[in-house]
Amino acid sequence: MTDLTAILSTLSAGLFSLIAFLYSRRRSGSLKDIRGPASSSFWLGNEADIRYQDEVGDCEFKWMREYGSAWRRTGFLGTDRLMLADPKASKHILHSAGYHYPKTIDRAQFSRLAAGNGLVAAEGQVHHRQRKIMSPAFSTHQVQSFLPLFHGTASKLVQKWKEVIAADPSGQPLVNVVGWFSRASLDIIGEAGFDFQFGSLDNLANPLVVRNDKDLVDSMLYPSWYDLVFKGTWKYIPRPLLEYVRYIPTREYRGLRSWLDNVRVFSRGLIKQSTDKGDGNDIMSVLLRANGSSNPKNKMPEDEMVDQIATFLSAGHETTAKALTWYFYALAKHPEAQVRIREEIALVRARAAGEEFTIADLDSMAYTLATLKESMRLDPIIWYTARTASRDDILPLAFPVTTKSGQQITSIPIKKGTPIDISLAVYNRLPDVWGEDANEWNPERFLDPLRGFKEASSNIGVFGSFFLATGTRGCIGWQFAVLEMQIIILALLDNFEFSLPPQNEKTKIYRRPSHVMLPMREGKEGTWMGLHIKPLN
Repeated sequence: MTDLTAILSTLSAGLFSLIAFLYSRRRSGSLKDIRGPASSSFWLGNEADIRYQDEVGDCEFKWMREYGSAWRRTGFLGTDRLMLADPKASKHILHSAGYHYPKTIDRAQFSRLAAGNGLVAAEGQVHHRQRKIMSPAFSTHQVQSFLPLFHGTASKLVQKWKEVIAADPSGQPLVNVVGWFSRASLDIIGEAGFDFQFGSLDNLANPLVVRNDKDLVDSMLYPSWYDLVFKGTWKYIPRPLLEYVRYIPTREYRGLRSWLDNVRVFSRGLIKQSTDKGDGNDIMSVLLRANGSSNPKNKMPEDEMVDQIATFLSAGHETTAKALTWYFYALAKHPEAQVRIREEIALVRARAAGEEFTIADLDSMAYTLATLKESMRLDPIIWYTARTASRDDILPLAFPVTTKSGQQITSIPIKKGTPIDISLAVYNRLPDVWGEDANEWNPERFLDPLRGFKEASSNIGVFGSFFLATGTRGCIGWQFAVLEMQIIILALLDNFEFSLPPQNEKTKIYRRPSHVMLPMREGKEGTWMGLHIKPLN
């Protein structure tokens, strides 16, 4: 970034900061007695603590141990924010009163920068309409039809890794699995979503839609302090003006703008292809047919349809790839789990009599599912989310917290406009929910329903009590993603053993706090998860 750009950005931030300062002095009285950490910055409050931490949870876990499952923290120019890991309060926000807690302006605008005006960025009635139209494309029957695609892509990935191993003199190469999982999941979402062959596993990736890994990191990880200050002013900027922030020529915006512009051009061609075909089984074809309502209020305009493709590509393949990455990292640390999964595979294969695994077969693999849930619990891809109260409300708490005045409270009154951060990473490690071994790998917790969750109110989601598929804004494609991951996991564990290289400061994998939790290593550019892969006899 040039010095001129830095100066202009800082001046712009300063101008809006002056306006915002007048508003920020009106502190939320409902939070004044809630305990929390002292502000570490006049401009950013505790925002810098969270954004610049080495690893996800470094500061939030410490705050949870000191304050419990709910605490106050400061945001831009000293504004009060409520931070939650409490399951009951989170369930209220995400389920019971979901549309009364829209995303914060900065979070919503970032979604628009990354994926346009698709389902992830939409709010209120627009979100409800889009989700209603899109639901048939993600029905259980529709997802089940993609099983052959999942199996075929998993088999191709196995073959590619066998070729990598054969070319390595050690017979046990160190492979950066992040890129491989990204390529495999992109091939799957291309064919299942749009009947388009990306050919990523064959190194034929389409440059229009493959986001450069370095650009991804530059756009989302450790933004400059003046960009964080600037984002703090977004809620005071009219929405039409806010659309122009995508043209700011800094690293935080340049890569996102280029990628989204290219995808939009590419998407219009895909929509025409699906319209001409008419009877396709891919998600876009099903979506177009569902969008054929005669009632204009139930239709999705073309620009929204275009941005659904950007949403599918962003949310539909990178999150799955990162989830698989962290899963095999966990298994590399726990070889005993690999052995047990292979035993489970052998039992189910004997019952399947040579046929490809069905959904019933996958559902019967209880231990494999337990390990997937445990990995997603310990290493959540989406590690936090932010909402704003659109009305006065009272948040119920599953676990009482102690206030500054020494009272124990079981609910927190919330004023309209209060920003609320929900820490998924902390919830996933709450001892009150998961037990005293909450920080440890233990898939057995998901095999014993009496041990898994200490209270019924703690059960938030439909897959392992996580936020993955929870509430009005839950992931519409969660079944698709879980089935895809299961089949890839079984194919790889049936053919390979996984292990970590010797662990030291140079090889340590960091859980970097980007928009999603990124695996990274010192000295390696972009995302990195190097695992030794050895073929089974």
